[in-house]
Amino acid sequence: MRTDFQRDRDRIIYCKAFRRLKNKTQVFFSPEGDHYITRLTHTLDVAQIARSLARALALNEDLAEAAALGHDLGHTPFGHSGERILNKLAPGGFKHNEQSVRVVDVLEKDGRGLNLTYEVRDGILNHQKSGDPATPEGMCVRIADKVAYINHDLDDAVRAGVLRPSDVPADITGVLGKSSKERINTAITSVWRESRGQNFVRMGKEVAEASEALRAFMFERVYFTEFARREEQKAERMLSCMYEYFLKNTGELPGLFLKLSERFSQEQAVCDYISSMTDRYAVYTFERIFVPRGWSFGDEGN
Repeated sequence: MRTDFQRDRDRIIYCKAFRRLKNKTQVFFSPEGDHYITRLTHTLDVAQIARSLARALALNEDLAEAAALGHDLGHTPFGHSGERILNKLAPGGFKHNEQSVRVVDVLEKDGRGLNLTYEVRDGILNHQKSGDPATPEGMCVRIADKVAYINHDLDDAVRAGVLRPSDVPADITGVLGKSSKERINTAITSVWRESRGQNFVRMGKEVAEASEALRAFMFERVYFTEFARREEQKAERMLSCMYEYFLKNTGELPGLFLKLSERFSQEQAVCDYISSMTDRYAVYTFERIFVPRGWSFGDEGN
């Protein structure tokens, strides 16, 4: 009763990597507030925007949704900081979009993968700004990812007290709008006007330039601040220590990743394991390995 793309969507939703997204950082490491964006809520935002774009342009909504739901399955703990750290550690580098494809091809279902369609896998692989999707639905996902993270990261920065809404330059808000609702509506409407009846999916020039200006503003004021660099240094020490430890003690890898070390390089298996961790599990694993535990003397003396 399901199309191939509906089946792919369901396989992604029910896989373990998708569940772990709820405890992976989007911008702020292990946020304590209830309303900060996680990698899971970001993924749902992307899926909603991608589906809206596909519907407006009379494209395949199920394909767009499936690729959107799977686009960040391979993301590291600690957000893009974790990705930059693993990219330095791994001999062949690390890119979360490529790891997301590896998750659905190799890591899920105890090493058997999810057996997804080419079109969904292509949308996952090419969702980044530099990607070149083979389908218009993949183009929708690429745009949706950018629209989603710029807007909800801005909301998180305001919620955290890093920014005030009035800090966003007026030439940006004048084009995109002052709220997330307005900015997302502007983006979707611009794509519809520019792309309907065409064989491409893109924003209009004015909105695209304002969106890129907002993205640059976020990098300057949020992503690469002194506070963010200090937290990234902590994450780098943690992930680097664990990477070296598991390379020297491969036998301590969980069963799936131990089997992978027999099919692939040890470096790849360790990278697979670390990138699969949630923020909390990464902290727990680091403490278990490197932080001394106090002795328990029971009821001695009683």
